Amino acid sequence: MNKVYDRRYFDTWYRQRDLGGPAALNRKVALAVALAEYHLGRPIKSVLDVGCGEGAWRAPLLKLRPRLRYMGLDNSDYAIERFGPRRNLHWLPFGDLAALPPAPPVDLLVCSDVMHYLEEDELLRGLREFPRLCHGVAFLEVFAEGDEIVGDLKGMFRRPAAWYRKAFARAGFRAAGTHCYLSDALAVRATRLELP
Repeated sequence: MNKVYDRRYFDTWYRQRDLGGPAALNRKVALAVALAEYHLGRPIKSVLDVGCGEGAWRAPLLKLRPRLRYMGLDNSDYAIERFGPRRNLHWLPFGDLAALPPAPPVDLLVCSDVMHYLEEDELLRGLREFPRLCHGVAFLEVFAEGDEIVGDLKGMFRRPAAWYRKAFARAGFRAAGTHCYLSDALAVRATRLELP
């Protein structure tokens, strides 16, 4: 199935239906930043947003940390053409993350509301790159089999939660609660009750 993430798609799901809205997004961003900084022991300096769409996370992140380096990746021609230069968004499909040139790993990797729309082979290809890209915290918002979902159900894969947990662990990330996962570098320093 070929979904098109064009202006109509973003107008429908992010403006007209406004699922969650700005207040919910601000809470997610604050949660991810707080958890990353707690485990890093310092303010975050860099964020990579994989499957960023129009780069909605950028403004609330910069409001909290104005000096932050933000980069977004997406395969939406519309989003990159319209917002790319202004918001530092670049065209790259999830499964092609290996094409990213070597760079220092980020403090926070965001992948919100993306992975449950990906075919398994593309998803696993992209996940293999996460350890290289992030040595901090990953905010991986995914909906699994059995979750009640309001929103875009077209082309959604209802995988069991255990499938995602296993895939994230194989990629070197340990659950820390509420869609947040610690890289191996941080997980080894976490106390037993900080990790499920």
